[in-house]
Amino acid sequence: MFPIRQTMFACMRSGSFYAMVWLVSAAAFAAEFDISTLSELERLAQQSGNVVRMKPGLYRYSDHINREQLAARRGRGEFALMSFGGSDNRFELEGVTIEVDVSIRGVGRPPVHTSEFVFSGNRIAISGLTITNVGHGLSLGGAVVSNTGNENLFEKLTLHVQGSSPYGYGDLFGKGGYKHSGFHLTGNDNRVIGCRIMMKSFGHGFYVQAGAANNLFENCYVEGVMRTTDEMLAETSGLAFERQFRTDLKNRDGVARITPGYMKCLAEDGFRTYDDIPGLMLRNCTAKNMRGGFEMRTPSGVTLENCTAIGCERGFWVADRSVVKNCRGDAKHGPLLFVEGKDTSVELTLLKEQSESLVHALATVRGSGHTIQLSESPDGQRQTPLPILVGYGAPPAGEAMAPYSQWKTSQVFILNETSMPIQFGPLANDCHTKTRGPISEDVGKNNLVVPIP
Repeated sequence: MFPIRQTMFACMRSGSFYAMVWLVSAAAFAAEFDISTLSELERLAQQSGNVVRMKPGLYRYSDHINREQLAARRGRGEFALMSFGGSDNRFELEGVTIEVDVSIRGVGRPPVHTSEFVFSGNRIAISGLTITNVGHGLSLGGAVVSNTGNENLFEKLTLHVQGSSPYGYGDLFGKGGYKHSGFHLTGNDNRVIGCRIMMKSFGHGFYVQAGAANNLFENCYVEGVMRTTDEMLAETSGLAFERQFRTDLKNRDGVARITPGYMKCLAEDGFRTYDDIPGLMLRNCTAKNMRGGFEMRTPSGVTLENCTAIGCERGFWVADRSVVKNCRGDAKHGPLLFVEGKDTSVELTLLKEQSESLVHALATVRGSGHTIQLSESPDGQRQTPLPILVGYGAPPAGEAMAPYSQWKTSQVFILNETSMPIQFGPLANDCHTKTRGPISEDVGKNNLVVPIP
């Protein structure tokens, strides 16, 4: 099968397919199974070289493994709900929904950051599966799906995620507690195509860790839930009330307290990187109503093409050598853009949507060597002005209620084709700007400004 593997991933890297060559050719070399139970799926997930087709329908995990059996697995060191340890497998699961009552998450007392459905094998192709969480449960982190293998393809997976505590306040009281995320990716040369996550828990949608190299997300979507701080402040019981509305971070008045007028996401980031993640590309992806739409701060840089952030607390947060091309987003509930590090290239279109939420900036820019182009949407322009802050960094933890700080910034080129104003801070020097919007302040040095008529 080795030549077939080479053909498969050559096609995937070129973007010409989603592994169709291998999926057709491999069938001649593999055993084929038509199944209708989770027990059969779990057994075949540990084998290699098979094509597995599952009968469409709803499968409740509690009918497969009960609480006593789940607790007994702990003695064998089996903490995942289901492990896909075999390699060279293809799983055709269109129309299959696995329902997981998340109250079982703590039964086996799993270690911190244990995920439920773990793909550790290599060259796995899985398509069409839906995993739906019901109920409420506690577990120390982890995701519904975690991939640690290499050269795997996930296509048209749908995850409905819930089960975290506390829930209902976003990160106002810190980022600890019992989190529950959607899709966790490590490993190299993996492809995540056409997958969707609906987040109703505190955790990330899609997140990449541990130096994973040369991975692609394409046509993926994640959506969270937003809540106003006014609604939180109106509570007469619950966590916020018990804490007297005290937050972990101080607000713009220097007080550690929830501030009215803001919109908070109840989940974390839509697409997120940790550590150094070389060769990561996101294409045609959308984040809606998330804390951060795309928080991509890896030192190796990330490539974002034709991606969209809608209604997020912050749209795009990028760093060293990242490329943001033909992307778009609004500043409805928070800034469109945070830039830091050096040598990023950003092309963003500002969408016209806005709200009554308090928003203090369209963008903050710090570092050096950046090239940033901001354009207006052909569908219309934002009416309420927001400043583009040059020589300023994102507020602590990106929190909209927290104040911005000043940072050394130089050799930045900004093409501002919007009507939004630009403000140069005292540490912004030797920057070059062409702008249609006004310069509201320039207290830096040697900043060249060329108006666009």
